[in-house]
Amino acid sequence: MNIIKNISLLFFTVILFGCNHKLVVLNPTGQIGAQEKLVIITAIKFMLIIIIPVIIMTLVFITKYRSSNTKVLYKPEWCKSKILELFIWIIPIIIVLMLSNITIDSSEKLDPCKPILTSNTPIKINVISLNWKWLFIYPDFKIAAVNEMYIPINTPIIFNITSDSVMNSFFIPQLGSQIYAMSNMCSKLNLIANKIGIYKGISSNFSGSGFSGMKFNVFVVDNNKFNLWINKIKSCKIKLTNFLDYKKLSLPSKFNSVKYFSNVNNKIFCYVINKSHLDK
Repeated sequence: MNIIKNISLLFFTVILFGCNHKLVVLNPTGQIGAQEKLVIITAIKFMLIIIIPVIIMTLVFITKYRSSNTKVLYKPEWCKSKILELFIWIIPIIIVLMLSNITIDSSEKLDPCKPILTSNTPIKINVISLNWKWLFIYPDFKIAAVNEMYIPINTPIIFNITSDSVMNSFFIPQLGSQIYAMSNMCSKLNLIANKIGIYKGISSNFSGSGFSGMKFNVFVVDNNKFNLWINKIKSCKIKLTNFLDYKKLSLPSKFNSVKYFSNVNNKIFCYVINKSHLDK
C-alpha cells in the first residue's frame, strides 16, 4: 500500500504547489506562447490516455493480486493474451504516431527564426549574455540596458542572441521559446507580446556562481511609453561607444541592478560574436 500513499502524496504536492506558484508557461501573453501552450496541453492529453489506465491497472493489480488475497485463481501456466498484447502495443503506437505528427508540425510553425507577420514594423534587440547579467542593445535607437527590456505591445521583436562567456539560455516564459545563447554564434528568436504588463525573463541554463541573479523584467507597454523610455535612455550620460568600455562592463559581477547606456556602438555585438577570432 506504500505505492498508493506515494502516489497520493505526489498528487497533493502538485495541487498545493499550483496554489502558491503560478505556472507562467501555461499563462501566455503572446502569440508564440499561446501556440506553445496548445501544443503542451495536446501532448499531455494524449499521454494521459496511457498514463491514467496504467495508474488504474497498477492500483487494481496490487490490490487484487496481493499475497493476502486468496480468492484470486492462481494460474502459473498462463502464458499470453492476444487481446492484452494488442491493447498494450497498438494504442501506444497510435499515440506515438500522433505525437510525432504534432511535433513535426509545431516545429515548423514555431521555428524561432520564422518572422511574425503583422502590420507593425518589427524592432530589433541584440542580446548579449554576460557573467552574470544581460545586456540588451537596441541597434535602431543606439541605446542599451542591463537587466531591463521595454517592448511595445503587438509589435514583433527580432532577437539576435549571443554569449560573451559560457553557454546560457534566454527565456521569457510567458512569451515563449527558450533559446540558447552561445559564444561565437548568433541565435535568432522572434516573439510578440499581446498584453500590456511586466513579465519575468530568466537564464534557464546554469552558468556559474552568479546564475541565480541573471533575471530581468520585460515591460510590455504602448508606443507612447516605449518612446518615453527610449528618450529617457538617450538622455543618460553613460555611453558605450568603444570596446574598452564594453570590456569593463563585461567583467564578472553578481546581482546587477538596471543600468542604461546612450549612444551605443552597434559594432559591439559583432565584436562579441567574432571576439575569439579577433583576439588571436
